[in-house]
Amino acid sequence: MQPSTLHPLWCIEQSHFDPQTQRHWETVFTTGNGLFCTRGVFEEGHRGEERAAFMHGLFDDVPVHFTELVNLPDALELEIFLNGERFSLEQGQVLEFHRWLDMRTGLLEREVRWRSPQGHTTRLHFARFISLADPHLMLIRFLIHPLDYQGEIEVRAGLNGETDNLQYKHWEWLAQETSSQQAWLVCSTRKTNLPIALGAHLHVESHTPVERAGWDVRNHPVLVTRTFASPEHPISGEKIVYIYSGRETPDPQSAVRARLAQTEAPLWDHAWPVHAHTWEREWEACDVIIEGDEEAQRAVRFSIFQLLIAAPRQDERVSIGAKTLSGYGYRGHVFWDTEIFMLPLFTYTRPEIARNLLSYRWHTLEGARRKARRNGYKGAQYPWESAATGDEVTPTWVPHYADPTRLIRIWTGDIEIHISADIAYAIHQYWRATGDDEFMRDRGSEIILDTARFWANRAEWNPDRHRYEYTDVIGPDEYHDHVDNNAYTNYLARWHLQTALELLEWLKVHAPDRHANLVQRLELTPTELAHWQDVIHKLYCPFDPQTGLIEQFEGYFQRKDVRLADLEPRNVSIQVLFGIEGANETQAIKQPDVLMLLYLLPELFNAEVVQANYDYYTPRTDHTYGSSLGPSIQAIMACRVGRPEEAYEHFMRAARADLDNVRGNAEDGIHGASAGGVWQAVVFGFAGLRISDSGWSLKPALPSHWKRIAFKFKWRGQPVCVEVTPQTSSQVMA
Repeated sequence: MQPSTLHPLWCIEQSHFDPQTQRHWETVFTTGNGLFCTRGVFEEGHRGEERAAFMHGLFDDVPVHFTELVNLPDALELEIFLNGERFSLEQGQVLEFHRWLDMRTGLLEREVRWRSPQGHTTRLHFARFISLADPHLMLIRFLIHPLDYQGEIEVRAGLNGETDNLQYKHWEWLAQETSSQQAWLVCSTRKTNLPIALGAHLHVESHTPVERAGWDVRNHPVLVTRTFASPEHPISGEKIVYIYSGRETPDPQSAVRARLAQTEAPLWDHAWPVHAHTWEREWEACDVIIEGDEEAQRAVRFSIFQLLIAAPRQDERVSIGAKTLSGYGYRGHVFWDTEIFMLPLFTYTRPEIARNLLSYRWHTLEGARRKARRNGYKGAQYPWESAATGDEVTPTWVPHYADPTRLIRIWTGDIEIHISADIAYAIHQYWRATGDDEFMRDRGSEIILDTARFWANRAEWNPDRHRYEYTDVIGPDEYHDHVDNNAYTNYLARWHLQTALELLEWLKVHAPDRHANLVQRLELTPTELAHWQDVIHKLYCPFDPQTGLIEQFEGYFQRKDVRLADLEPRNVSIQVLFGIEGANETQAIKQPDVLMLLYLLPELFNAEVVQANYDYYTPRTDHTYGSSLGPSIQAIMACRVGRPEEAYEHFMRAARADLDNVRGNAEDGIHGASAGGVWQAVVFGFAGLRISDSGWSLKPALPSHWKRIAFKFKWRGQPVCVEVTPQTSSQVMA
């Protein structure tokens, strides 16, 4: 077995092994297929690893965080004994180490030359993929080549149900069976009672007879082979794994057993071509080409790859969490990160996936209604953190980042309310780009209208100033909490209400039965709709016509102005440097609220307003150590004020977020919003794609060293090919 041909612009490589950085690399080398993902851990295991795999929708109760995605039973497990010595990078001597991810196909490979404690040298090669064509299949292939000895090779392939989520156990054993070549295991989550079944087949090829056995250990069945190898006769094999949960089939045990019964090993050469072809079609739709910058090219493909492997293709009742399916960060919960940062990639390249992600919000609409009722409001209020049901799952208290013995009150679940408008915005953006009237009629309209009811009911009348307000909120900039009249929140709420009224008129003309149904069920009386109009006309949306500035929130301009440049060099955020309360008293911001507003609603603001606010808020933003959501938007807005070189600096902060572990927390999982923002920065920033109700246009702003950008997007069902160069400005082919 030979390593695959490497292409530097499609490959992420690790050239040496450092135990201190292994968790970072585990995140980087996450692979998956939209149903489940595994972190890039070693098959044989290693001390200090975060060995985890996650499947969409498998949530279980947990203290403090309400619920979390459950770490699956371990199906990667592959222990190798070489002439009686266990192969492990924790002992012996690693003479050569090379690991690489081919993003074209999702193939993860590792080559190791290892000298055992007794002095025997072996070359080992591992390759694995999670099939994009067969979502329940994972394959691991291995080659074991003794270089200076001959002896017995023992391979143990287990299914380990004794996994946990950072010491919290979720699985209860239900059943299992083991034979000499196959094993299956069935477990169930303890509180939510969701079953999962895993099956494994171990196949080994050798020039000498292969002894096979099955160890029927409770909750940890193991398949074992023993044979002999020498420098002239290495051995090879594969571990075939099937995974089904009770969310895809009512009887996952039967599904796994049926797949095992049909398995003809070796399977790799049969399964690989269809998997690779499926990836080829995926990249045909989603790839972005950057010529003149190899680092940027790899980074944008890495960002797209990580979103594609987390994107649910067969399930419309799940969404992508903030850390995708790559780590324990945020417990698998879904934030506004999905709709505002990740979704545009799918809306414009894979609208079928975007429809699934938005349908998740429709299926969880009752949870949003429950939150609104609990808070005393009409309509639907989406939770800041969402899981299986759409109820609020933001923890109320968490340990302090610097002192675990202290607790920090988390207010986002209580008062960061802009997410309801973010979801409405994403639905409207999808509708505008795809022309999917059916989705808007049957699902999107109900979400937009019922969340508009929340905004109208939540608006507070200030009789002294004769205006409506939203007080005691948190905007996207989470350095500042309990603020009044956050500009992003207020402007988006006004847009939301206006859009809802326009949607009602559209329904009246194009879907009168649906219009009548929603008006009755949601109690959209003339009095109610008149109130919406009143809020739209009298809602305070800050703007100074003399300076062109939009105050981020009321009183922001009176906060202490801190020159962030004077604090350099530093390697911590402003909040860590000043403390939570100290940062709240300054104008330093975690991410640019106002610039995000200008990006999402460009039709409201002219070039002078954009320039004034860019110049004001840019030096006050904690670009490197603030939010990972900020740099990509900052890059887009830098392009829009004609500063592509400055935009490039911000873009690379986003592009390096996980590959270079810029914030030091990549081990928690992929920064999904940053990955989506990287795609947006290229397409909407440097290429200058602009979308409006009337269509689309291009206004490129390339960095000086970029020679060409090329990508595809779909506009109302029709593919569009875009090419941008410094010479041609732009070239478009439908």
